[in-house]
Amino acid sequence: MFLHGLRILCRFILKVIARVDIQGMEHIPATGGTLIVSNHLGRLDAMLGVVLADRDDIILMIADKYEKQAFWRFLGNKLNAIWLNREEADFHALREVSKRLQAGGISGIAPEGTRSKTESLLPGKPGAAYLAAKTGVLVVPVALWGTEDRVVKERLSRLRRLDIHIRIGAPFTLPALKRATRDEMLSQGTEEIMTRIASMLPEQYRGVYANHPRVAPSSDSSSLGTILLEPGN
Repeated sequence: MFLHGLRILCRFILKVIARVDIQGMEHIPATGGTLIVSNHLGRLDAMLGVVLADRDDIILMIADKYEKQAFWRFLGNKLNAIWLNREEADFHALREVSKRLQAGGISGIAPEGTRSKTESLLPGKPGAAYLAAKTGVLVVPVALWGTEDRVVKERLSRLRRLDIHIRIGAPFTLPALKRATRDEMLSQGTEEIMTRIASMLPEQYRGVYANHPRVAPSSDSSSLGTILLEPGN
């Protein structure tokens, strides 16, 4: 009930402050273990995650530094969130996320590990690939832009609506890890995730993956279909 109300509120706020266009919503499964992987440009990305995953079995991860703040502590407790230590490998949190994913939940993670101050892709870290390979769940790549903190601040301060774009790619899976080649498989899995995200981004957002041989030239996003978010949808 709390999540449903939060989602309605988030959609209403987004409708007021932004024009949000989405392509590929059909790629997000209605049920079953699912790991959403996306680039991370700004604080608004978390709200988009709540809106996109139109399911009640969301596995929410929040950096543990926010646990000291009353609002985030309240929100995290209401949503049964997992507090994640982003400064080091938090194996306790990863085990709990893995358990909930294998039970059929859906979670989102930014493989870069933090918001990009360069406003383009940073090198991916192995956490997302580890979760995907460990659990065997579907991985859904998401590329978004227009949520940069700088852009959000500039536009809203001038009472201008944001233009947010979201592209959702086809689901895929990563093979189970083998002890003898674990590090190599994690590296390959991370590369798979990041290049899929990069391929859906405009070139200026591709960062360290801009010249990767697996990243195809960007298409004209103006020709893509649009779904406008409305409260209650």
